[in-house]
Formats: sequence, structure tokens, C-alpha cells
Amino acid sequence: MKHFVRSVKYCIYLAVILCLVIAALSVAGWVGNSVESVFRNGWRSIGQIGLILAAFSALYPLFGFGSRELIMPGAYEEVRPVVLAFMEGRGYRLEREEGENLYFRLRNPLNRLTRMFEDRISFTRGITGFSVEGPSKDVVRVLSGLDRREV
Repeated sequence: MKHFVRSVKYCIYLAVILCLVIAALSVAGWVGNSVESVFRNGWRSIGQIGLILAAFSALYPLFGFGSRELIMPGAYEEVRPVVLAFMEGRGYRLEREEGENLYFRLRNPLNRLTRMFEDRISFTRGITGFSVEGPSKDVVRVLSGLDRREV
């Protein structure tokens, strides 16, 4: 279900951006004001663009979100402050803590909006450290930064 919701959000996001770009081009006078003058095949092009947006939107959650392992030796009481300080320094706040699992969200509402509120990064405690899950680019940045820190 999470994949479907992310796909729908991304499809809407892309459609809004596309509409804004076309509206800006129309206001600037670079393209016409009717669908037939903007697109070669008129309304048929709208359907083709919709199919392309749907395809990209269906694939995006497969590549845009992921989970990776973070090796952090030590007791939870030792590594927790390190993770909290690191995430706070990167603009995240602790959303909730369940046992030894940590869940973070971005503090800045504008950043959250631009990511369609899909900004949660979760740290699930494992034997050797954490399993970090969230947007792929953020997970890679977090892992890279925490790997360089000393506990």
C-alpha cells in the first residue's frame, strides 16, 4: 500500500510541475493557449503524457526509497546520542522512539512539502547496528556521515 500511495503522490507532483511549466510558457507567449496549439496531437498527447507520468510514478518508489544496513558497534545507550546529534545537525527531528527504534522527520515544513511528506528516516535496531530506511539519497547521506563519525 505504501508503494501505491507514493506512486500516486509522485504522479500528482509531476503533473502539477508539468502544468506549471506549460502555464508559464503560455503566459510568456512562447506557446499557444489551447491544447491543440501546445501539443502536436492535441488531446491525444495529454493521454500519452498521462501514461508516461503513470509509468514513471509506478517505478519511482522502487528506486527512490530503500533500506541499508549501518554497522554501529556498541550498546544502544552509547550510539543513541551519536545518532540523535547527527540527525539534528542534518535538519531532522526525532518523531518517535519505540524501544530501540528511532524515527526522524525533517524539521523544515517547506522541505517536507517538496518531498510530498515522504521524508521519514527510520533506524531499526539490529544485532550489529541499525537498518536505515527512507528516501534512497537521504539514506546514503546518513550512512556516509555516520560511518565517518566515532562512537
